Amino acid sequence: MSNSRPTPPSATALHKVRAPVAQAQGLPNSHYTNPALFEEEAEALLKSTWAGLGVAADVPEPGDAKPVNFLGMPLLLLRDKAGIVRVFNNVCRHRGMILVEEPRKIEGALRCPYHSWCYATDGRLVTTPHVGGPGQNTHADIDRSTLGLIEVRSHIWRDVVFVNIDGTAPPFAEVHADLITRWAALDQPQHHGGAESRFTLDVQTNWKLAVENYCESYHLPWVHPGLNSYSRLEDHYNITAPDHYSGQGTHVYRQLKAEDGTCFPDFADLPAFWDEGAEYVALYPNVLLGAQRDHSFAIVLEPVSCDQTREHVHLYYAASETDPALRAQNAAQWKEVFEEDIFVVEGMQKGRHAPGFDGGRFSPAMDGPTHCFHDWVAARMMAHRTPGTPAAAE
Repeated sequence: MSNSRPTPPSATALHKVRAPVAQAQGLPNSHYTNPALFEEEAEALLKSTWAGLGVAADVPEPGDAKPVNFLGMPLLLLRDKAGIVRVFNNVCRHRGMILVEEPRKIEGALRCPYHSWCYATDGRLVTTPHVGGPGQNTHADIDRSTLGLIEVRSHIWRDVVFVNIDGTAPPFAEVHADLITRWAALDQPQHHGGAESRFTLDVQTNWKLAVENYCESYHLPWVHPGLNSYSRLEDHYNITAPDHYSGQGTHVYRQLKAEDGTCFPDFADLPAFWDEGAEYVALYPNVLLGAQRDHSFAIVLEPVSCDQTREHVHLYYAASETDPALRAQNAAQWKEVFEEDIFVVEGMQKGRHAPGFDGGRFSPAMDGPTHCFHDWVAARMMAHRTPGTPAAAE
């Protein structure tokens, strides 16, 4: 009787991924097609790092709450009455009932629909109706101070809400000090463009392929001919920061202009590079960032399964008030660019079912950013598989 279980990638295969870019092979097929490996990568790559969950603009006002399913975990993005954005487990501490099913505003307390236990927006348990019997709202054995909502460690940078699910990662500012320093001039208020400046793309691919494609400019002439017509392949350069991020930059950024010649206002006091330059980086594991002189964007990749990803795209501007028509045009332009990538990442996903594909090779000149990401994945997977621990997900 044949065994249909995918052949597990060996330690040797991951060592080949970690070889110098000129000799390296890409990640084995099973890292894109095996549901068990998807679960193992969730532990090694997403829950133990600072992963993107959403954006603070999803909960713009105090009391705003948005449920988020992340890797099967019910979480709640909530801006408390003091204006602080928090992330909680979206479950009541009594019997584990889901608290919030749809985005909404919490006007008073957050009430569980099951037994009406109520929580303040900062997570404190404040009322427990009839917990001691009819008409008795307290009980000696129910200590409210220990039964607040379980808060998930979070950090906000460039409006992206990052979470460290297992609580083991070093502080975000320490982990990503390099990019924070690199983009220090951009550390100034940015304003979400509103409803027309957000959209979601459902893509039938593994989330890592979305990262890999975003990292490099090699594909521009063939996949993005419109973009390449003015920001050419030769205008781009590679960005690699091993273990943290990788991507591409361009020396030719063309501002979008309205018919009367007006454009979006610039971020203040930027160095001369940003007059015509722009940078696009994948911040490991799952956040794609773009920075230009007059607007920025963040794409939070939601890994749904080994072959399904949702790309949540958000556009930001230097001023709170900008031309609505120009914002809509800008969003449409970026959406067209991102949609042009869909057939590529879906095609690569299909290709990962070819039994003879060995992970592929990298162009030493053009694929450095993609190899940088593969190397990070392989290193974390190897570290996750500590001696004596079966690699059950393989």
